[in-house]
Amino acid sequence: MSKTALITGATSGIGKATAQILAKNNYKIILCGRREDRMAELEKELSKLTAVHTLLFDVRDKKAVSESIASLPEAFSTIDILINNAGNAHGLDPIQNGDLDDWDTMIDINVKGLLYVSKAIIPQMIERKSGHIINIGSTAAKEVYPNGNVYCATKHAVDALNQGMRMDLNPFGIRVGAIHPGMVQTEFSEVRFKGDTDRAEKVYQGFTPLQPEDIADIIHFVVSRPYHVNIADLVVMSTAQASSTIIKKD
Repeated sequence: MSKTALITGATSGIGKATAQILAKNNYKIILCGRREDRMAELEKELSKLTAVHTLLFDVRDKKAVSESIASLPEAFSTIDILINNAGNAHGLDPIQNGDLDDWDTMIDINVKGLLYVSKAIIPQMIERKSGHIINIGSTAAKEVYPNGNVYCATKHAVDALNQGMRMDLNPFGIRVGAIHPGMVQTEFSEVRFKGDTDRAEKVYQGFTPLQPEDIADIIHFVVSRPYHVNIADLVVMSTAQASSTIIKKD
């Protein structure tokens, strides 16, 4: 029987690439995101490979999260794998110049959004005494870099929540692990710099960064291990990257 994977932030980047590789490997897919046009396009693509269902909601909206997941049809209601991928960075300012709205957005999406989605799905995993939760963190979960203050704080929170979930859900046989990517060439920097594409493109120049497919491939590896194997915490960087601030450029 095919397993069902629910992926947040599925309309671009790591989420989209993960949906694609899991669909190719016969997982049923629940796509979650905010951009209806992209969602429809991805659903059309993946439906040729597997059963697909879409949920349109913003992870910041706890009522929408709860109602959307509760509305799943029976064929998709048993969620075997939850991939908490939705997240973002806004701004790259020293703490004294930080924008309060940017701070709220990062905390609401990266921390509270992850909690809202997890809270809606964990009860059924506890009832079945099986399930797998993968939390997508960042190298910013492991170190703090200049001007990364609040973003790094939110990803440190993801790291802590991942560990806490693994402890709390251990009695129920639920697998919990995090994948912490370094620099991945996605829309991440464009969002961080609020549409300044020139500045965003420069982030990835002079070296070969990770691609979304690289992380998706690792996620597929993690979820396809025998059930007694739980990959609890994994940091992934491109060869050129030694830390958040040390990158070998041409």
